[in-house]
Amino acid sequence: MTVLDDRTAMAESDTARLDEWFELMPVPEGFRAEIVGGCFHMVPQRNTHWQIIRRVVRALENRFGPDVMVFSDVRIDFPGHQNGFCPDVAMLKDSAEPDETGHWRHQDVQFVSEVISQGTAANDYGPKRTAYAVAEVPVYLIADPYQGRCHVYTDPKDGEYVRALEVRFGGDIDLTGTTVDLVLKTHDFPRD
Repeated sequence: MTVLDDRTAMAESDTARLDEWFELMPVPEGFRAEIVGGCFHMVPQRNTHWQIIRRVVRALENRFGPDVMVFSDVRIDFPGHQNGFCPDVAMLKDSAEPDETGHWRHQDVQFVSEVISQGTAANDYGPKRTAYAVAEVPVYLIADPYQGRCHVYTDPKDGEYVRALEVRFGGDIDLTGTTVDLVLKTHDFPRD
């Protein structure tokens, strides 16, 4: 066994241990937890946060029906160093099935939305956006109730989103021509 083999085995062991701890970690009610770049983040859910999530989920259900593969705060492992994200909203392909560990595969994600929390905003605009682009998630929507704006990223290529759009709360986000194929109305998105 070489030094490289030893280090690879240790890294895989550390990742497995981190995953195990994460799965067993007690998360207080009203909080969500995820792993970004190997660091645990736990943030409280606020009413504003949930109201925006609910409106996005409702728009997806109105467009695709009540059986659309959409959920909130469910762990998906994304490319990069120890990225066990729990997106605020994730929509999967209809054909998606959990992997052998019971987790959803990032390759099946068609749309992700994150609602900004003050303590973890840098993750949503930085490492998460990069990981979603590397995973080739076709549409990434950030709703920022502090700015009163939505940021939409589409057309991932070579680990970056080629297109970016900013829309103030109150405007319509035209997602026709994407995997989401709808116009998302933001007139009732609450602000913080």
